[in-house]
Amino acid sequence: MPKRFTLAEAQSLIPHLSRMLREAVSLKSEYEEAERALQSLRERVMTLGGVVLDRERALQTKNRRDSAAGRLRHAIEQVQELGCIVKDLDTGLVDFPTLFRGQEVYLCWKLGEAEIEFWHGVQEGFAGRKPIDQDFREGHQGDLAH
Repeated sequence: MPKRFTLAEAQSLIPHLSRMLREAVSLKSEYEEAERALQSLRERVMTLGGVVLDRERALQTKNRRDSAAGRLRHAIEQVQELGCIVKDLDTGLVDFPTLFRGQEVYLCWKLGEAEIEFWHGVQEGFAGRKPIDQDFREGHQGDLAH
């Protein structure tokens, strides 16, 4: 069964989660940069045919890409081990499973937000975010108290 968070539990993870996601976003950028460099090299080889290739540089770029990919995978796994769901690494969007009136919903947080202020249904996604209001707090707390 997936972990379910209270609002307070999820909120307490934000400082740690923020650091973890910033690292993951940086690693994703590093990976994409190395991948673009390798793709550019492939295109040059295809276009120019027998172009002289700096094999050492190509190997270093491939190793940099592979290393970033491994570290990125590890960073995402660490977030998931907390029980969180990474929805969009480009924007740093994370969901926390919880219950609201007996239904599974997600507390929704985006990197850069100071606290968790929104929730949405499992099928709604980011576009369906609703503010955490008194009604949600009452329905949410009642479910987790049982």
